[in-house]
Amino acid sequence: MMESEHPHLNRGYIQVYTGDGKGKTTASLGLCLRAAGAGLSVYIAQFIKSGDYSEIKALSRYADHIQVEQFGMGRFIMGKPAPEDVAAAQKGLSAVRDALTKGKYDVVVMEEGNVAAQCGLFPVDAILELMALKPPSVELVITGRNADPRVIEKADLVTEMREIKHYYHAGVAARTGIEK
Repeated sequence: MMESEHPHLNRGYIQVYTGDGKGKTTASLGLCLRAAGAGLSVYIAQFIKSGDYSEIKALSRYADHIQVEQFGMGRFIMGKPAPEDVAAAQKGLSAVRDALTKGKYDVVVMEEGNVAAQCGLFPVDAILELMALKPPSVELVITGRNADPRVIEKADLVTEMREIKHYYHAGVAARTGIEK
């Protein structure tokens, strides 16, 4: 495909996938696959995860349309985050800013962006600033439970995943290819 034939969105919106139910990342990745299938360029910043998850392996097959970068240390953050966690998240914010504003990507995903803000890796104001920077032709997707009410208010689409029943409570561990 020639550069001039590269499809772009006429209008991009801000989507938020939040709630305590399973499926926030899965929904955003499904959107990314759909976008890549349409020839759109996708950037995913993962703010909590680190490592070779199944989705990373699968998305590497679409490297011509989807770029994934991890800015998490892959650990549960409780209390005040460590300086290296904050530094990694700051790199992630900078990368998202570039992805939004440099004209290379049509879809930009802040995976676990809401959780990163809730954990204190960066202030919610950083997400709000990125939302304000979003060009009209770029779709911005922010995932993670506990989305701040200001993020919800500013978004164009908000989906709340609500857990009704989960086999985790019956002792089923995360399974490769399904939850990880």
